[in-house]
Amino acid sequence: MADRSPQSDDTLIARIAGGDRDAFGLLYRRRRAEVYRYAVHMCGSQVLAEDVVQDVFVAVIEGASRYRRDRSGVVPWLLGIARNHVRRSRDLRPLLPLPDDETEAARNLAVETDPVVELTRQRHTAALRRALLELPARYREAIVLCDLQELSYEDAARVIGRAIGTVRSRLHRGRALLARELRGAKNHGIGRIPAVRWL
Repeated sequence: MADRSPQSDDTLIARIAGGDRDAFGLLYRRRRAEVYRYAVHMCGSQVLAEDVVQDVFVAVIEGASRYRRDRSGVVPWLLGIARNHVRRSRDLRPLLPLPDDETEAARNLAVETDPVVELTRQRHTAALRRALLELPARYREAIVLCDLQELSYEDAARVIGRAIGTVRSRLHRGRALLARELRGAKNHGIGRIPAVRWL
């Protein structure tokens, strides 16, 4: 009978290194969304993001024995692998439009809302996504890791292999560039732009 007690990510990685498929399945279900969210924000393509997720978890199977808990946590390790796969793609421009809230799944989960408010929110979210994709990759990466993935500066620094000061500097510059992009969108009729957490 399978053990039903909650297990840490580190424990799951150790079990995966020993060939435990159940541990892999649990880690995949637990962390897939975070890897996907990072990848889709970095490359702007659902298709490419799905490929990155697959590549990351194949790398976990192949490299779990090389994971060192004293060097990073599991999430920064996974995002570091994802970062390498996104960078290898060499194409950080969107291939397909990002999803909006008009998908069937979103409609099935929707609660009755004011359609004008919902339309405005969708436009703002789309403007924010477009502005984020316009940023140079190093600044976009800092915003995605720190603001969207909510990693600490230390964990973000581990993911990108740079000093904490570099992460802070890129985050500060990225936020300034993003604000400038959004001001430009506002001047073109988009209106007030929501906080980054809407992505």
